[in-house]
Amino acid sequence: MTKPLHISVIGGGSWATAIVKMLTTKDQSISWWLRREETLDYIKKFKHNPDYLRSVDLPVEKIQLNTDINQVVEASDLIILAIPSAFLKQALEKLTVPLQGKIVFSAIKGIVPQDNMIVGEFIHTKYGVPYERIGVITGPCHAEEVALERLSYLTLACQNIDLAQALAERISCRFIKTVVSEDIYGTEYSAVLKNVVALAAGICHGVGYGDNFQAVLISNAIREIKRFVDRVHPIDRDINESAYLGDLLVTAYSQFSRNRTFGNMIGKGYSVRSAQMEMNMIAEGYYATACLKEINQNLEVDMPILEMVYNIVYENISPRIETSLLADKLN
Repeated sequence: MTKPLHISVIGGGSWATAIVKMLTTKDQSISWWLRREETLDYIKKFKHNPDYLRSVDLPVEKIQLNTDINQVVEASDLIILAIPSAFLKQALEKLTVPLQGKIVFSAIKGIVPQDNMIVGEFIHTKYGVPYERIGVITGPCHAEEVALERLSYLTLACQNIDLAQALAERISCRFIKTVVSEDIYGTEYSAVLKNVVALAAGICHGVGYGDNFQAVLISNAIREIKRFVDRVHPIDRDINESAYLGDLLVTAYSQFSRNRTFGNMIGKGYSVRSAQMEMNMIAEGYYATACLKEINQNLEVDMPILEMVYNIVYENISPRIETSLLADKLN
């Protein structure tokens, strides 16, 4: 019998906590790296994360909690990264154990700042992990609905489809259904882009546009995403599948979408800084907007929604002016 993969989760936020919940529905144990010792001690004592998804009961007898990232990586066959992209480098800076030979899946829906790389590309370039051992976990799936055990769907993408299937079998449970894909570039870039669109949706809602406009915005957005991912990695893909369109819809419309919430605050007149302070959570779309803008300077894809969001959150142009200009471009 093949020995089961030992899986570790890196990160202590809501999505990391949701992934731990999914994985621990099975009998096998996992490792979980947390940055703060006090968080680890709290989880051991009270069996839930003190900061995120507090309603989730965690079976600590199945979880090897650790604040030493090297011990966690050393003991793991498959590593799931679930840290905001802006803090990925910081989390990995103490890593001395090589990642070559490990399987690395990214559950991060953002681009690594300064490097302007999706996480899979960063892990390959910085740590030498072959692309066939790198994977992506995408939605449509919000951590809050995982906590409520509402039926959700995940796509596991990897060029080695057997590895994607192996993780799919471990992560699937009564309330999680899984699909596998080989499109690591398209699924990851789409997961990044949909956060920018959710910012746009929130901004438009904040300045007073209604559901009719939102429908037009999202139908244009999926075409914008398709143009971009087809330019980056031109393969035969169906952009209407759940990993692309489904993930976009839930992020643009859901009450749990932090990117939509962030955008809504900007549309209502909050500054970027004040919105960030009030939310106390990371809206990946904010960081992704600047990275995608820079990447697209070379690609030259027509991306009016990205341009609108960039002008508002980085150039401080009036949301009302920018949304009005965008409205004239949509069809």
